[in-house]
Amino acid sequence: MNYPSKLIEDAVVEITRLPGIGKKSALRIALHLLKQNDNLVQSLADSIVKMKQLSKNCSCCNNITDTEICYICGSNLRNKSILCIVEDTKDVLAIENTGQYNGIYYVLGGVISPVNGIGPSDLNFEKLFLKFPSQDIKEIVLALSPTIDGDTTSYYISKKIKEFGIKITTIARGIQVGSDLEYVDEVTLGRSIHKRIDFESF
Repeated sequence: MNYPSKLIEDAVVEITRLPGIGKKSALRIALHLLKQNDNLVQSLADSIVKMKQLSKNCSCCNNITDTEICYICGSNLRNKSILCIVEDTKDVLAIENTGQYNGIYYVLGGVISPVNGIGPSDLNFEKLFLKFPSQDIKEIVLALSPTIDGDTTSYYISKKIKEFGIKITTIARGIQVGSDLEYVDEVTLGRSIHKRIDFESF
């Protein structure tokens, strides 16, 4: 692809580093920004830098936040006896958008994947297992993507906490096996959360 200037080419290269954006889309974004007011472009750049510098992980659940404790963990309106375990912040957002879940979360930061060299020590399990049996958690919802790695991680967690006698459920398999939660439509995901099943019966 030919570019009218090296500056635009450099911008396109950087924009294509973002997920799901190819060269053509990146070029459209670069040319769009080029036409915008300097203040707008500066505001966009500042917000991205600020997000990167000030974002942190919630000390309770590892969700992304800009405070010590995220708004979900800090809310008195949430049912803190139900803990939903997810892979990533994107999954928290996907489940929240369904409006079918009112418990709290724990973000692992990934799943066990021997093929990719990711073991239990590479994920946020230590803080998770410290929650038992000290906290008043009555149910664990395993809401990991229905893939081999997701199922492996679910089984690992269930074996670790089974001794505490806590109810373990998993989201209903209305979701296609092998799919990622972030791409599942809200209705299907909402029904899966609402009609979750005992993990052992899966």
